[in-house]
Amino acid sequence: MVLTWPIVAAVLFGALLHASWNAMVKSSADKALDTALIHLTGSLVALPLLLLVGLPAAGSWPFILASVVIHIGYYIALTGAYRHGDLGLTYPLMRGTAPLLVALSAAFTVGESLSALSWLGVLGVSCGVLALGLSRHAMDSPRAVAFALTNAVVIAVYTVVDALGARASGNPLQYVIALFALDGWPFALMVLHRRGWAVASHYARARAPLALVGAIASLGSYGIALWAMTRAPVATVAALRLDHFLQFPHSLPKLLRIQ
Repeated sequence: MVLTWPIVAAVLFGALLHASWNAMVKSSADKALDTALIHLTGSLVALPLLLLVGLPAAGSWPFILASVVIHIGYYIALTGAYRHGDLGLTYPLMRGTAPLLVALSAAFTVGESLSALSWLGVLGVSCGVLALGLSRHAMDSPRAVAFALTNAVVIAVYTVVDALGARASGNPLQYVIALFALDGWPFALMVLHRRGWAVASHYARARAPLALVGAIASLGSYGIALWAMTRAPVATVAALRLDHFLQFPHSLPKLLRIQ
């Protein structure tokens, strides 16, 4: 598997989509409700799509179910990070640490060994993004840092699980649609139980248009990422998903050995 320019372009576009729905959550008045609403909307969007694309292979379902459970932790940590810290601190910490963890575990989990230059690329991207986050008064927001770093571990875990699942499915589109069809419900039901129907429904009516945009952005972003992970090394795709890396396009060919 090699990283090519079409894959790079697709993943960078997906990174923009990912950053956009994260910014929507951060800017909202209720981070948990917004996260729940976006991903429940994503599940509702995915259900009819699942009828069109069909179910993924049976071998991928254990990965899908595991990912649904892992994503509950992701949403809890995500909302905690955004509740206690600003986007400029928490997003780089979450997204900058995860690719390093993926790269370190890749040989044992997905059977991939990065070349020396690819390692330099992953390290350079991750360290650069981490520097952006840590420079923004990190020690003034210890709870935000704790949530963000915890979420980095969760992101690394579900990245590996979903990369394996997408490859086992033989069709990353079927995999991501099936995942999204299930993924939004558990966390949404948890938030609904805590907030109550009256509060949640009132909030949902006001935020429904933005939630739909966020849901499509989330689905598109992760769909692109999983497609890319079936065609290129998981660690380099994870590093490319860092939207701050868009600021450094000229270093891509040298650092990540794009062919």
